[in-house]
Amino acid sequence: MYSSPKDSNIISVNTTNSISYNQPNFDPYTVWNPNAITIADSSIIGSFPHGIFIDKNNTIYVPGRYKLGIFIWRNDSFTPTKTISTNSMYLDDIFVSSNGDIYTSNYNSPFSINKWTSNGSNSTSTIAYSDGEAYGMFIDNNNTLYFSCRDKHKVVSKPLSSSSNVLTIVAGTGQNGNAPNMLNRPHGIFVDTNLDLYVADADNHRIQLFPFGQLNATTIAGSGSINVTISLNTPIEIVLDADKYLFIVNFYNHRIIGSGPNGFRCIIGCTGVSGSLSNTLNNPSSMAFDTFGNIFVVDQWNSRIQKFIRLNNTLGKYFSTEYLNLKI
Repeated sequence: MYSSPKDSNIISVNTTNSISYNQPNFDPYTVWNPNAITIADSSIIGSFPHGIFIDKNNTIYVPGRYKLGIFIWRNDSFTPTKTISTNSMYLDDIFVSSNGDIYTSNYNSPFSINKWTSNGSNSTSTIAYSDGEAYGMFIDNNNTLYFSCRDKHKVVSKPLSSSSNVLTIVAGTGQNGNAPNMLNRPHGIFVDTNLDLYVADADNHRIQLFPFGQLNATTIAGSGSINVTISLNTPIEIVLDADKYLFIVNFYNHRIIGSGPNGFRCIIGCTGVSGSLSNTLNNPSSMAFDTFGNIFVVDQWNSRIQKFIRLNNTLGKYFSTEYLNLKI
């Protein structure tokens, strides 16, 4: 069993009751150890995993793509304490609600969104059907489910209180394009507490912000951004911290990008090349924070989950000029 030496150093975390995920509040000079600890490999989670979720109790959830199960374990362990059998379902993304219900998207047709109940019975029900593979899912603080339809170039939503499969398009037109109201193979999504929608618009190599109720977006990172940001190559996941700074999983650049008051910077995988060493990634697909500010990355083509430990802020300030702007 491994316990991070920094795990006792808890930082500020968003504690809104309706939020089930972690949103740390970081010092502007925070850095992470560039060398990761592998907490799960293909022997546990199977090949080419995609999604990850970490709740406020630091329980880790990883859906299996080619190993049929949802694998659940504590942050301080290397061994799943529970596995939910998913039968014939090959899973992409995952989201866990505040009451412990688990939502997953199915890799194969019919593209369904399923709920696995938190009552211990492991029973499942279909919440919605999609007309395309859903690589991103999110539940907002109004209990509305959102998911991306990658090859249909849109993001849709539905209230979880509704039994209907009527879906509302909240981003995209259903046709690929790069206009403000269009998407090109969207993947990861994030909905903040103001109900603004952030979309990793993968094949447009940009991050789009759709203000609540609007179908025209502003490009806030990547290609076409109105401000100087950073070059992106197929971003497929977007996560926000407590201050609404962006953390982007950059698939084909094999790295994690972060933003802050000092702008954008590479924070993980900053060697500039793919690889399987502890400081490299190979087509990462997803990330999540724990309550301590550590970053967990699904290193998809290495079929492993990597844990990058948050270092103390004093060390971060030491690295502020030499490290923070490395290889952006």
